[in-house]
Amino acid sequence: MPFSSYLIVMIGGALGTLARYGISVAALPISHRFPWSTLVINVAGSFAIGFFGALTLAHGRYPAPENLRLFVMVGLCGGFTTFSSFSLQTLELLQGGAFSRAALNIVVSVMLCLLAVALGHYSATKLNGDAKRIAQILIEEEA
Repeated sequence: MPFSSYLIVMIGGALGTLARYGISVAALPISHRFPWSTLVINVAGSFAIGFFGALTLAHGRYPAPENLRLFVMVGLCGGFTTFSSFSLQTLELLQGGAFSRAALNIVVSVMLCLLAVALGHYSATKLNGDAKRIAQILIEEEA
């Protein structure tokens, strides 16, 4: 992969990380007992990658250059979504004895993120002439 692709992913990742931080800071007042910001970020990121991935396929109605797809799917969404934060916060809930909140976090996060990626994919598929794929190349699935 050319060096420019690495730069594109890096810039997208930086912007995604900045957006994640801003949302996390804004949600601090409501996130003391449950990691609401992480949940919102993961659901929004899941929707975004499902929607953009399906909408911009090379053979669809709105094809996007591979560099744009790398920027959004690997960089922006990869920097924005926070599965590692989800894992850490769930572990902290478990270590603190908040087993029901930990279980709730796991179930709600996974279900809403799967629903969001499916909804994003479905929405873009309808706009894109029923294309069923999201990822075009293997690296997009690693976001």
